[in-house]
Amino acid sequence: MKEYIITIDGGTTNTRCILWGSGQRRIDEERRAVGVRNTSIDGNNHKLKQAVRECIEQLLERNGVTYDQIHRIIGSGMITSDVGLVVVPWITAPAGVKELAANIAEISLPDICPIPICFIPGIKNGEGPFDLENIEAMDIMRGEEVESVAILDKFPPGKPMLLILPGSHNKFVSVDREGKITGCLTSISGELLASITNDTIIAKSVNREFVSPESYDREWVQKGYETATRAGLGRACFTARILMLFYNNDPKKLANYILGATIAGDMQAVRNSTALKVDGDTLAVVGGKEPLRTAVADVLKYDGYFREVETFCPEGDIPLSARGAYIVARETGIL
Repeated sequence: MKEYIITIDGGTTNTRCILWGSGQRRIDEERRAVGVRNTSIDGNNHKLKQAVRECIEQLLERNGVTYDQIHRIIGSGMITSDVGLVVVPWITAPAGVKELAANIAEISLPDICPIPICFIPGIKNGEGPFDLENIEAMDIMRGEEVESVAILDKFPPGKPMLLILPGSHNKFVSVDREGKITGCLTSISGELLASITNDTIIAKSVNREFVSPESYDREWVQKGYETATRAGLGRACFTARILMLFYNNDPKKLANYILGATIAGDMQAVRNSTALKVDGDTLAVVGGKEPLRTAVADVLKYDGYFREVETFCPEGDIPLSARGAYIVARETGIL
């Protein structure tokens, strides 16, 4: 009896596989510190293929499961890109669970496993053609669509929403009243934060340390956000050094200040970008890990553009990507 499924979540730097039993029961997980970054560096996907194969085989061996007992293997994320395992074309917004399910690509990769893998496509904002005048309206996602599905599963349709998924690349996903994704916006503010913290003159001011859940300081985040909104990110960052020299040299507080400053550009983008369809009546829902989740939610409330701001805390230790992939696969009837 085929009673198990496996989900594969492939990102930039990590690959994770989860073994599921019946009734969406998570059994085990295996991961490797290998992602599409390795493909970009090496010029081939050999390491990525090996990582996925090893993860699957380890899950099966550790749990006494054979391929004959696997009903489906479902993949999502950057493994569906040109630097992943296979290229699965994006589908175009608006798109929801039904559209994602209808466009799953079932592909055999015998050098990874003996049964086909069902790949969930990403979503793009539009078809084009694009030029310098309208290119800012275009954006793409691979992986965040299944994370969004998992969040939307907990919210009844009927209200337009903006899902915010902070990380190294902050992703903002607009959703209409029917629960369909209408567009997304991506920023590299997380990468900017890492560079400012480690590779600029500000590194000394923050002691090359990021804000932790324990060191989070709402007041200093808001002050950094306020300065960057008024004077720009570059000036706000140097102001952290001025604060260290003439007011307060606590690196934890200054790290909060820099965190708030890097978020400011994202809030400006959300309000002014043509990539999203949102207004002040849109419900903003912030996911992600702490302290970024709280920091972004606090800044949104402080900014005041959105009348309603909520945070989303996932239940248990099942990743949103895996839960969303399961929901999409269930929609197809293959589970």
